[in-house]
Amino acid sequence: GVSKVTARLTMELSEPVQSGLQRLADPGCFSPRAYAVLLQAAFRSLLSGQADQAALDHPDLEHIDPAVLKYCHAAAATCIVEAGKHRAERAAISTCLEDCKFDRERIEQFCTEYQKNKDSLEILLGSVGRCPLHITDVSWRLEYQIKTNQLHKNYHPAYLMTLNVESSDSRSHPDLNFSCSMEQLQVFLHVIFV
Repeated sequence: GVSKVTARLTMELSEPVQSGLQRLADPGCFSPRAYAVLLQAAFRSLLSGQADQAALDHPDLEHIDPAVLKYCHAAAATCIVEAGKHRAERAAISTCLEDCKFDRERIEQFCTEYQKNKDSLEILLGSVGRCPLHITDVSWRLEYQIKTNQLHKNYHPAYLMTLNVESSDSRSHPDLNFSCSMEQLQVFLHVIFV
């Protein structure tokens, strides 16, 4: 009907996002508990303003390939942001998730979590603003991360970056903090200085 067409128009997701959501919908890949943990982690990472790697290290997610986990986390976060951006109603979200092969129970969980966080998400999206931020200072430190568990051993350096920013609208902004690899830092520097 008309509502299904409207829902598709308001929740337009790219192929990679749809693919990530389809994998998240697969009970063979994500058990009901793993799905709930990842969904909550996606909302928490968006609303807290920081990626929560500890949430992705949850025991219910240990059996899932880390690359798949990050891919599905990003897809869920993108879907959440798109829903918030369009102020999507339950019907629009449901239709979008049905198209990505979600069952009723997972759709219900997603919609319930979305409703619970909708106001905070809209406030966050409304605070983004229209004026681009200007970087006024950068500080960084090198961290050497050692992550071990039965399946994986990772030894790699990471750069912890802090950007001091200001905007032309005179509003104060908190520092931007993030972690990146050497390759990501090189790309970031290339984008900033070229």
